[in-house]
Amino acid sequence: MNSPGGDRKVKVGIVQMACSEHPVENMAKALDMTRQAIAQGAQTICLPELFRSRYFCQSEDDAHYALAEAIPGASTDAFAALAHEHNVAILVSLFERRAPGLYHNTTAVVDGTRGYIGKYRKMHIPDDPRYYEKYYFAPGDLGFKNFPTERAELGVLICWDQWYPEAARLTALQGSEILFYPTAIGWHPEEKTLVGAAQHQAWQTMQRSHAIANGCYVAAVNRIGFEPDPAGSGGIEFWGQSFIAAPDGSIVCEAPADKECVLVETLDLGALARQRHGWPFFRDRRIDAYGDLTERFLVN
Repeated sequence: MNSPGGDRKVKVGIVQMACSEHPVENMAKALDMTRQAIAQGAQTICLPELFRSRYFCQSEDDAHYALAEAIPGASTDAFAALAHEHNVAILVSLFERRAPGLYHNTTAVVDGTRGYIGKYRKMHIPDDPRYYEKYYFAPGDLGFKNFPTERAELGVLICWDQWYPEAARLTALQGSEILFYPTAIGWHPEEKTLVGAAQHQAWQTMQRSHAIANGCYVAAVNRIGFEPDPAGSGGIEFWGQSFIAAPDGSIVCEAPADKECVLVETLDLGALARQRHGWPFFRDRRIDAYGDLTERFLVN
């Protein structure tokens, strides 16, 4: 495990992209944009959630299971080859086919010459209008995970996980210096005028709070564009605005709402120790008093 502090730095790239209904096209674009990040010096790159397709969870349709793939498999092999060629780490969000009738929303991690080093399966699975993920995904069973890579300790969580402080904490406690959240989040267009600004602010505030509470960096990586609901007249307008928050909660960089882009930023990992010295939340945690967190609710 890398030790926080000193003058260690890592260049992080985040890929914000629009996704079409053609997986081959999306895969080619994702590889190309990852290459763009590498060309800008990125050493660790994260792609948005389920980038190989449109966000198919807007409806419950058996045909969408055909999008799933094995992990490791063809997609991880393609990104592992790129990672090996350039000695970078890449976080690849995929629809995992574990067995017939058993699927997960999963992020694979490949790291330079080591290739595929493991995966995280999304723990919190939503079931909301146009986010019918429980139809497709079983809850993760690998627990919260940290991935030691050559340049940094990486924690990986996925979209709906981002609303749970317990998930961020348990990942950070394993030594993660950067929490990555591959994401597919947006507005129902018919609600945007009324609640759109508040929804976006809540999303960003939550990620910034994870950075502050855990004294680490947080990178939220979203897609963009309107994707129609294949089973109805609605759809989702993905709001983009991918960003990185520093350990003090400040915004390091932020993508636009309506454009594909690659952002590359140098993150000072020494900032973790400095922040935690001033705000020693790990030191002052009352671990003897938190047992009730394993209960669903404390009032019958």
